Amino acid sequence: MWIGFPSDPELWLGDLQPAEREVAAFAEAVHAQGKGEKVWLVAAHEGAAETAQRLAPFAEVIVEPFGDIWLRDTGPIIVGSGSDRRAQAFGFNGWGGKYELEGDQELAERLARRAGVTFSRSEWILEGGAIDGNGSGTIVTTEQCLLNPNRNALTREQVEERLRRDLAIERVLWLGSGLLNDHTDGHVDNIARFVSPERVAIPTPAGDDPNAAVFANAAHRLADAAVDVAILPSPGRITDEDGDVMPASYMNFYIGNAAVVVPQYGAVNDKAAVDAVQALFPDRVAIGLRADHILTGGGSFHCISQQVPA
Repeated sequence: MWIGFPSDPELWLGDLQPAEREVAAFAEAVHAQGKGEKVWLVAAHEGAAETAQRLAPFAEVIVEPFGDIWLRDTGPIIVGSGSDRRAQAFGFNGWGGKYELEGDQELAERLARRAGVTFSRSEWILEGGAIDGNGSGTIVTTEQCLLNPNRNALTREQVEERLRRDLAIERVLWLGSGLLNDHTDGHVDNIARFVSPERVAIPTPAGDDPNAAVFANAAHRLADAAVDVAILPSPGRITDEDGDVMPASYMNFYIGNAAVVVPQYGAVNDKAAVDAVQALFPDRVAIGLRADHILTGGGSFHCISQQVPA
């Protein structure tokens, strides 16, 4: 798997060193002492690479210039298997023109070439965090993101046709909106995730949860689609130093070969979220790790990683 390593002090400011440690801990949990994935930590320059290698000596550190660490969106999506694998990339415009940073548009091709995987690009805009698949031709996504005019001028039917053409998607489960203050315009990996080919997990509100209506709408839509639903806790209202709501979610977990790593925020439901994920993945170890400083950049473990299936 590829994991983006925090590399730009101007983007991360005082959160840089704590974010580096959180990313290294995540990489170690996924690597699982050699029982999990081989980890490629992707650093934007040699200085960051030295730090990455010091914090994660078990990983292979590679240097490829990029703007920010969200490889789920800027890296390629690997489709197929064995000799038929293909690294499929799409257009990328900085989440609707919000953060257009040097190096992000070309990163997918450079990572694919380095990994020795055949590369192709489709020019319509699609970020990996905007979709979540079951591995059998079905994905879940949100209208807020995939139908947003700041990405593409496409209808629902046109989006579905392109998903079918480029990723062999046969069925699309459409949810409405994503989390409050999510600069990605509603990436689905913060609100709904496949936990088996036939089951989707979504959160349930906690306390004065700012996303209660979003979760209720997601549950309603999945019920209408006759999809089996698992319920996970929500961390509730998580705010920054200025009191602004942050897009914190336990749903941004990463499913690895040996472990499922769940972000933690020092919230009352942290342990309950790990326990709920453990029940859904009895063949893996559910691990909760703090992700407060990664969250200051807008995402968590799933957002900074991209798997490279065999």
